[in-house]
Amino acid sequence: MIQSMTGYGKTTGTYNDKKISIEIKSLNSKYFDLNMRMPGFYRENELTLNKKLSKLIGRGKVDFNIYVELPPKSNSAKVNHEVVTTYFNDLKDLSTSLGIDNDAKLMELAMKMPEVYSQEKEELDPEEWKAVEVMIEEAVKNFEEFRKREGEALHKEFTGNINRIGELLKEVEKYEGERIETVKARLKSNLEEKLDSPQFDQNRFEQELIYFIEKYDVTEEKVRLSGHLEYFIDIMNNPESQGKKLGFVAQEIGREVNTLGSKANHQEIQKIVVEMKDQLEKIKEQILNTL
Repeated sequence: MIQSMTGYGKTTGTYNDKKISIEIKSLNSKYFDLNMRMPGFYRENELTLNKKLSKLIGRGKVDFNIYVELPPKSNSAKVNHEVVTTYFNDLKDLSTSLGIDNDAKLMELAMKMPEVYSQEKEELDPEEWKAVEVMIEEAVKNFEEFRKREGEALHKEFTGNINRIGELLKEVEKYEGERIETVKARLKSNLEEKLDSPQFDQNRFEQELIYFIEKYDVTEEKVRLSGHLEYFIDIMNNPESQGKKLGFVAQEIGREVNTLGSKANHQEIQKIVVEMKDQLEKIKEQILNTL
């Protein structure tokens, strides 16, 4: 069954007082385009996670985010006493030479200088990452369910468009008899005029008649178009979503519709072809968002 490339999934959990939130969003794209954001202490697993998400999600412009809210006591930022002391003494010497005496202000300035705080690197607990992976799988599951629901809506819309083109194709038959009679009348009129002409060439006329019949006959186009419509439905009902293949079939439908229009030689059939093209454009727009 077809799926949409638009998706959203989220899950939250805790591990050792850490509140962890995982969010996945996607929009349509020809390829897998991943934008990943996560805390630094998870980065060692980034490449592995990238491959895993690529396999699970397939195509789409994907935003994947892991947010971690640490408990207050876990703040690992430490004051570098030696650096602060050096800054303070340098500022003290400068202020003394300028006749300024305000140690509190100097300390405030020193604390704003570079490298005053050092961040201790937190080692990733393997058990913590296992817990995160479980949450990622849950987020992906929610994400896929969202895509399936959107895919059901696409399936319904595509089915309506394809069925409408099929109905229009049947309407063409109503005007084919009239079209043939019009052609016969025109040929008969031309024939009668040429029969009175000494330059009339029966063989040449028969050749042109055969050419005309072949040029404006739409039987093959109707058969192929009907086959493409059936194939489109078959692909939609395939267990796996195949948006690219649907796009190729839509192109083939477009070729047959265009050829039908160029051979129509009839006002009402031209109107039918215009409506067919309208339905096909709606299909093409939504195929861009089909996985």
